[in-house]
Amino acid sequence: MDKLAEYRQIIQRVLTSHAQIKPAYGEIERQTIFDLQQDHYQVVNMGWENRRRVYGCLIHLDIRDHKIWIQYDGTEVGVANELVEYGIPKQDIVLAYQPPYMRKLTEFAVG
Repeated sequence: MDKLAEYRQIIQRVLTSHAQIKPAYGEIERQTIFDLQQDHYQVVNMGWENRRRVYGCLIHLDIRDHKIWIQYDGTEVGVANELVEYGIPKQDIVLAYQPPYMRKLTEFAVG
């Protein structure tokens, strides 16, 4: 299997596992959104807590230039750590939610 196909498979596995975790509060559903043509992957929360609407992105990943760009990570464990556990090298993971000057100070890719 080529590298990008493997990355796509791992991303889908990780995000699907997060989507199956039901939040402890409210009537909130989690959905995965996989755009396989453009390599955009998300987990989205939607529903109600008390009388208040809940809607928002929990995780957003993209594949760009053969690297996984973490655009948003609202998890406690850290999606980057999970990707590394699945064997993705840190130099192929970009913490896009951090400014470029801060990325240099991490063990992950700058961009």
